[in-house]
Amino acid sequence: MSFPASRMLVAAALLLIPGAFGQVSARATKAVVSTSGRYTPPKTAWGDPDLQGTFTSDDSWGVPFERPKQFGARATLTEQELADRAKRIDDTLENVVEEGNRPTLGLGGGPRQAGVDGAPVPSHWGEFARRASHQTSLIVDPPDGRLPALSEEAQKRVALVRANRVKRPDSWMDRSLYDRCITRGVAGSAFPVIYGNGSQIIQAPGWVGIRYEMIHETRMIPLDGSAHPGPAMRSYMGDARGHWEGNTLVVETTNFLDGATSVTVNGSGGAPASDQLKLVEKFTRVAPDAIEYSMTVSDPKTYAAPWTVSFPVTQEPGYQLFEYACHEGNYAMHNVLSAARAEDKAEGK
Repeated sequence: MSFPASRMLVAAALLLIPGAFGQVSARATKAVVSTSGRYTPPKTAWGDPDLQGTFTSDDSWGVPFERPKQFGARATLTEQELADRAKRIDDTLENVVEEGNRPTLGLGGGPRQAGVDGAPVPSHWGEFARRASHQTSLIVDPPDGRLPALSEEAQKRVALVRANRVKRPDSWMDRSLYDRCITRGVAGSAFPVIYGNGSQIIQAPGWVGIRYEMIHETRMIPLDGSAHPGPAMRSYMGDARGHWEGNTLVVETTNFLDGATSVTVNGSGGAPASDQLKLVEKFTRVAPDAIEYSMTVSDPKTYAAPWTVSFPVTQEPGYQLFEYACHEGNYAMHNVLSAARAEDKAEGK
């Protein structure tokens, strides 16, 4: 896997600037608060609600994807729990800039001793929450914040993915589309992870474009009311069609390749999707610098019921999208496969 060198260099530079994260740290005691229903967004020159800008989901990084069972149906933290989370954010940011202290990070958020597949991840790869989220989980429906049960077919797909993940690869086909730098899918591009959580929304009459930092995906979404193409036309990112419901942009995406994308990331229990996957996303500008984002996942071949994730994305001063220098056939994949063949040869295979 290749990682965006420009992002790493910027993050590393910040680590060397005294107080670079300290200014952010002081803001961590403030919660991410939705103002939905109390804000009227500006309009574009042609009259659509204006969603344009560069946004990040960093503030939701570290919020559990599925709700820890001790919270039950409670979707938000208590004031004390929120204060505790804010303190952990402050402590993390202070630890990052403390000389000689370089905690490793896990993909779910916060300092850990292991990252992907148990490998340590240097803290300077990470982007950090600036404010404490009040959410107990990213999943907001079902009410318990947990993924619905997987179908028997989906369980087999998950088992195959896990087996391929730990075995010596026979070919590049044993690695995920993310490993191969092809795609993370729509959900993988949108959900908060360790870094690369930026997205840019651009609008034109009859169109909305969304550009994702990782892995360099761009979606062009028509708003003309046209229908999805027939089932023979499929792709990794599906076919998106949008419309406005008041100030909310609603985007329905279908026509995915079977098994081409996983609708969850970071080990949260997701399964590769089937060709019946349908995503419904909603974008509502709730403040000058914030959009409330949600995604409802329906896939009857995979999950027993639909489920919904929701979290805010925010604009931050100076935040930019950097090149994600990851492409199919890069050195990582070459090295993984050449090492596997060398091990085969050493074992006389």
